[in-house]
Amino acid sequence: MNVPPDNDRGAKGIARTRWPAVRATLSAYAGITAGVTLVALGLNWFLVPNRLAAGGVSGLAVVLHHLLSVPVGATMLLVNVPLFAAAARVLGVSFGTRSIYGFVALSLLVDALAPYVRPLTQDPVLAAIYGGILTGIGVGITYRLGGSTGGTAVAARMIHHYTKIGTGRAMLLADGLVILAGGLAFGPELALYALLSVFLTIYVIDLLEQGTPYAKAAFIVSDRPEKLSELVLHELNRGATALQGRGMYTGREREILFVIVSRDEVGRLKQLVRQADPNAFVVITDVHEALGEGFRRLA
Repeated sequence: MNVPPDNDRGAKGIARTRWPAVRATLSAYAGITAGVTLVALGLNWFLVPNRLAAGGVSGLAVVLHHLLSVPVGATMLLVNVPLFAAAARVLGVSFGTRSIYGFVALSLLVDALAPYVRPLTQDPVLAAIYGGILTGIGVGITYRLGGSTGGTAVAARMIHHYTKIGTGRAMLLADGLVILAGGLAFGPELALYALLSVFLTIYVIDLLEQGTPYAKAAFIVSDRPEKLSELVLHELNRGATALQGRGMYTGREREILFVIVSRDEVGRLKQLVRQADPNAFVVITDVHEALGEGFRRLA
């Protein structure tokens, strides 16, 4: 029986150990590719042909495309490269390969798909709605996997560096200037449609990153925390965490119960609180994501 040398077995063991990381990296790049492809389709199907400059570098590229007949993707690349370079030099920001891959792939795909993709509608309302949604889905996927489509976020950080305007306001300023440029080039009505598209894009990105509120968090201040926690544990089969708190008016030390329940269990939780302590103080808020302990598995 031939036994492979120890170094061969060691190499195979290292390869097996590294394979999950390689597979995860390949999956991430495949996901980023899918995300930027959706963004490219959103631009070519809806936003570019209907002259909707929906903020960011892509919106600026739409304006220049219709005024100067320059390719949208090439313009995005020509704007993004110096933006990223300036941010790296001035701010000392290091951009990962996924971020660079994301905005480069998007720029190339927009121009590569343009000759083969026909506009799906000439109605600016439909274009704003579906262009914003499709673009938001693509950008959201790209962000979740560590990629970037470039543009506004980088520009906002540069504006913040030189003017001390908050980053959030700087992003609104950058997008607003692009929409204003679109309004001057194509008219105020198309600028309003572009603004609608921007809001939809942002909403969809937040939805993908945070998820829909499918659970509820309850903070319960009660004089009978032991009885209430027992009811939650046995009646709802949910966990409860006791947090130490102090009333600033009375100075009393009290326990605050922290409980996560599904949306259909909120009514039952209120009944248990009323049963244990009718004078309890309860705050219930949305939870966009809950992992482990009876909810989604921690991936």
